[in-house]
Amino acid sequence: MSPRSTEHRRRAGGVAPSGATPPARVVIALGGNAILQPGQAGSFEEQLFNVDASARRIAKLAAAGYRCVLTHGNGPQVGNILLQNEAAAAQVPPMPMDVCGAQSQGMLGYLFEQCLLNHLHRLGNTQAVCSLLTETVVAADDPAFAAPSKPVGPFYSAARAQELALEKGYVMREDAGRGWRRVVASPDPKELVQAAVIAHLVDQGTLVICNGGGGIPVVRDAAGILSGVEAVIDKDLSAERLAVAVGASYLLILTDVEAAYVGYGTPAQRPLGRVTATEMAAYQAQGEFKAGSMGPKVEACVRFARAGGVGIIANLLDVEPALAGQAGTWVVPDEGQGRGLRALRPRRRRGHHRQPPRCGARLSRTGGHLGGAG
Repeated sequence: MSPRSTEHRRRAGGVAPSGATPPARVVIALGGNAILQPGQAGSFEEQLFNVDASARRIAKLAAAGYRCVLTHGNGPQVGNILLQNEAAAAQVPPMPMDVCGAQSQGMLGYLFEQCLLNHLHRLGNTQAVCSLLTETVVAADDPAFAAPSKPVGPFYSAARAQELALEKGYVMREDAGRGWRRVVASPDPKELVQAAVIAHLVDQGTLVICNGGGGIPVVRDAAGILSGVEAVIDKDLSAERLAVAVGASYLLILTDVEAAYVGYGTPAQRPLGRVTATEMAAYQAQGEFKAGSMGPKVEACVRFARAGGVGIIANLLDVEPALAGQAGTWVVPDEGQGRGLRALRPRRRRGHHRQPPRCGARLSRTGGHLGGAG
């Protein structure tokens, strides 16, 4: 490689200068509020505005020297695609859920890719950006398939729900008096099919957008053949698999609250600062984190810390302070279990947040309260 091409890659975030510490790798998992705010209809303009705001923060990290890998939720987008399928079913054959997930990955990947490139350009950074469709392998015998619990798609009348159950084999469940919805399995992610490709791109200095919505769910048979399944994979648990696969130092889970809380919603609630994997697992065992919201985020961080990394849960608006250890919850390896990672220690006392918020969560930019569970 010529000196000129090497220097170009340095400015683009591709390689570290000779003798310098290699740039830290961070997997950033964006929650749904990064794409669609509460109360919004989900128009293209709304989603582009929200994606652009998130991309601006991530571009600053990349320009500062972090090797960033971005993953994101896709629940509302897949839900809208399913609604479109239902509305047009008489004219266009509807697609299965794994295909709907792939469609959402392409749409959101395009938006993030374009916004990141634009913000990097404004910062004078020539780093390459790539969005990649990603399949996530789940076990065909995962117990979740025997007990589907994740509601997806539109609401139906009881009569139509019964028809769908008979015609298509859907598992239908009444949803809080609002009608009947299909429920699907949420199996545990095992591996990313494109993990080696993603790692190679990161090695080359590319900012990769991948594994949207936890990845397109697939199973692998005894002969190694892949096929799609209709399921929903938790994006945070899958982000942990991604972080391990690319050798990340940090797993940064961004949500709509400032940290993980114990005693949430009670007068005794408090945000957690720096905790070990064992300490966080003890809070899990005490039932501190709800299964449908903060629970998977905490589990992902515990798994990553046990693999030797640092898991962080923080507010979307606190990206840089969270990585600097000045905001959010840090879940770190137990003593002697780390991988010698280039992790900055938070500048606050164990178990305490820099500014403990009031018993209600912080306000969103739209003025509404953001839920504290995750």
